[in-house]
Amino acid sequence: MDSVLGSVLLPVALAVVMLGLGLSLTVEDFVRVRRQPAAVFVALVCQLVLLPALCFGLVVLFGLPPLLAVGMMLLAASPGGTTANLFSHVFRGDVALNITLTAVNSVLAVVTLPLVTNIAIKAFAPDEGALDLQFDKVLQVFAIVLAPVVIGMVVRRRWAGFADRMDRPVRIFSVAVLASVIVATVVSERANLGTYLAATGVVVLVFCSISLSLGYFAPLLFGIGHRQAIASAFEIGVHNSTLAITIAISVLGSTDIAVPAAVYGVVMFPVAAVFGWFVVRVRSGENPEVGQPIG
Repeated sequence: MDSVLGSVLLPVALAVVMLGLGLSLTVEDFVRVRRQPAAVFVALVCQLVLLPALCFGLVVLFGLPPLLAVGMMLLAASPGGTTANLFSHVFRGDVALNITLTAVNSVLAVVTLPLVTNIAIKAFAPDEGALDLQFDKVLQVFAIVLAPVVIGMVVRRRWAGFADRMDRPVRIFSVAVLASVIVATVVSERANLGTYLAATGVVVLVFCSISLSLGYFAPLLFGIGHRQAIASAFEIGVHNSTLAITIAISVLGSTDIAVPAAVYGVVMFPVAAVFGWFVVRVRSGENPEVGQPIG
């Protein structure tokens, strides 16, 4: 992939996406963990432990090539994206909880993402000597991630009205940025596109469906509310594909590893939309009031 895209445009795109997240965050979003500890704990266990384990099993089951296998695990270890908050809002989830999960998970991913990815490299691509997700390199990427978040939070604290006005435009721009990143990744690998889609299309679709289902049903099993379960589903099912692609290309130097995240970035939108429609529709059938807009 073009070095300018990998070293400049991708980090800038990721910074813009995370600035949008910061504009929607306050310190209260982190403190809220104490008020909803069960919902946060269940969601984080699903995200940080169960999902990588399930992804590992899928990669082995489908027999993915080594670099694509590492890409799937990198994707599984990536925190929820800002688009998760939008899906949660559209389908009447607990958006406040969703924002809290995104905030906490983005910080924890500084440790968990390189850990999971390095395990995947050793398991699936031990002969790729150049591959090594070093902690200092990850810190450089997360500096790009966390610094814009902090700037956004400061802007929101000092100029809340401006932050509110910018929320929708930045969200739309973030989606456009994600789409551009995916297109750039696909175009750069267009010669191998058919092979990649054949190799990853089904596993990505299955993984997306499992992620959403796990995030939704696990909280319900522990007696957590329906709106909180919806928030958890989208946090776990809608990953930060931009982050995964940036790490794959800018840190690991491999477009092959970025492919699963790029494919996921395309697949997750329709799958998440259908999933959200389904859970709202089913719940509305059980209780007509649930289908009414929340005032």
